[in-house]
Amino acid sequence: MMASMDADDGARRRELLAGPAGQLYAEAVAAGGLRADDPRLGGSHDDREAVEAVATLRELGLLRQDGDGVWRAADPALVQSSLVTPLSREAAHLLDESAAWAETLGELAHAWRRAGESGEGLTQLRGIDTVNGFLETAVEDARSEIVTAHPAGPRRASVQAAARSRDARALERGVRIRTLYQHTARHSRSMRTYVDTMRELGAEIRTLDEFFNRLIIIDRRLALIPGDVAESAVLIHDKRVVAYLVDIFERSWERGRAYDHETRTAKGQIAEEVRQLTVRMLGEGHSDSASAKRVGVSTRTYASYVAALKEEYGVDTRFQLGLAMGRQQDRALVADDDTP
Repeated sequence: MMASMDADDGARRRELLAGPAGQLYAEAVAAGGLRADDPRLGGSHDDREAVEAVATLRELGLLRQDGDGVWRAADPALVQSSLVTPLSREAAHLLDESAAWAETLGELAHAWRRAGESGEGLTQLRGIDTVNGFLETAVEDARSEIVTAHPAGPRRASVQAAARSRDARALERGVRIRTLYQHTARHSRSMRTYVDTMRELGAEIRTLDEFFNRLIIIDRRLALIPGDVAESAVLIHDKRVVAYLVDIFERSWERGRAYDHETRTAKGQIAEEVRQLTVRMLGEGHSDSASAKRVGVSTRTYASYVAALKEEYGVDTRFQLGLAMGRQQDRALVADDDTP
């Protein structure tokens, strides 16, 4: 019987059994065996794949030589019991070890996350896998509440799928989940489908014209904010800083609009809030890319908002638009001063 083989070696032999080695085995079965003078049994045969196929069958015990020197096909069940069964036992052992490691490291991670009063209260998380891995375990540890803020419009489908599975488990445990998006997230069909699903599970979702950067707070004891470089985050476990961020979130939450199937009036109010934010971005002189990010749309969409404002004010250039908006603001201020 063959010695144990590594994963790459095993994969190669399975490929041979599914191809030339399997065809050769079927031939041996049909012919009652391979004669000892079959050229494929010799290592010097020109067809190297055929030689490799024969070697594989012999090493696996699927070809065995009888007393007459004929190599006959053996019952694959015999090979399965001697090869697959040990592999299954090894796999079961690895699964047990994996579960034991996960439990042990999970206990250590739990103790580390609970130690919020020690140290500086800040921890840098580098790399998207590290950030997502921490978030996964932190959400699993949540017991009462998760609040999140996700600016910049709708989220990618892959991100939504991961968040839906993770948050659904938390909701099933009775954890309250509140999430803020920007108004522009309402324009995405996939986002509406995602929100409907999460609301049915019990999540509370609102949108706002503009608010602070991405934020996740778990049980009012841990907060996660973006780091200073791409694919990084800062974990905050200082109680005073977390409480401050909770207060900021609550103020934004109170100003947010429930994400549901709005009435025509509500849709009009939301559209006006997005319009007013665009006007403010123009008035403050931000670049298109910076303004688009704060509004929560692409640069092209933001440009279309500006074009709509030009049409509304009856002007052709941004300079003219700025003047027209300034005159309108001056007239509004004068009207307020004249009000008894």
